[in-house]
Amino acid sequence: MKTHSTARLAFGLGLRKPHYQDFLAGDGPDAVVPVDFVEVISENFMVPGGRPRDILRRVRARHAVALHGVSLSLGAAQGVDQVYLRTLRQLVDEIEPFIVSDHLCWTGTVGFNSHDLLPLPYTHEALAVACANIGRAQDILGRSLVVENPSSYLQFSPADWSEWDFIAELAARTGCELLLDLNNVHVSATNHGFSVVDYLAGIPMARVRQIHLAGHSQGRELLIDTHDQPVADPVWALLAHVAPVLEDVAVMIERDDAIPPLPELLAELDHARALCHQPARVETRQWA
Repeated sequence: MKTHSTARLAFGLGLRKPHYQDFLAGDGPDAVVPVDFVEVISENFMVPGGRPRDILRRVRARHAVALHGVSLSLGAAQGVDQVYLRTLRQLVDEIEPFIVSDHLCWTGTVGFNSHDLLPLPYTHEALAVACANIGRAQDILGRSLVVENPSSYLQFSPADWSEWDFIAELAARTGCELLLDLNNVHVSATNHGFSVVDYLAGIPMARVRQIHLAGHSQGRELLIDTHDQPVADPVWALLAHVAPVLEDVAVMIERDDAIPPLPELLAELDHARALCHQPARVETRQWA
């Protein structure tokens, strides 16, 4: 299996079923899709053998892979699922991803999975639970976990921390790294009325390993993180805002519904490259 490097900035796409053949077609360098990496949903490939695993192995021979989970339930009071983690570790050992990530949320209780990313209260108690769960996950996986900020549609009261201070403290206590989803920042800030500048200033940028860019939809009262639209202008503006301090970060486009032809996503990725490589970009992390 090839060893891939993702030094400095890397640019990639979420690998989804409509584009499998685009990523597997042909031979030679001209046939390879022009991305530095792909990201896949971990749970779709955690069953050993079969066609999905074979497709992932074949894609991995051409591209670096990031594994992105939706079921680890890092905020669950009952703790993380040890069977799930051991199964994920088997996939990690086979595919050798450069990133393994999941969300700062909880997804259900013992015997029940909501299949949704449910919000945490930003309290001392919730922080202790999340830290313990991340610690267990990192022990079993044998590596740092990369944790994504959620989108949210309600806030708990009272709270001991702002979301960004909670995430900063989580990273400091556990040594985890961060996946900064800029669409989620915009969605949550719009829904709750906080400042995106305050949010980004409070995130320890030296811990950021990956950036997600995605689209959203307007609900009746709130923005909804739907991943079924092109990246919106406010999200591009946030990328331009953080670009000067990004280094050794994997930047990618997420699209999970109403998936367009691959050239449309590659054009969005080219725009991300252009924003990140403007002359004003510097190589130091001023917000670290």
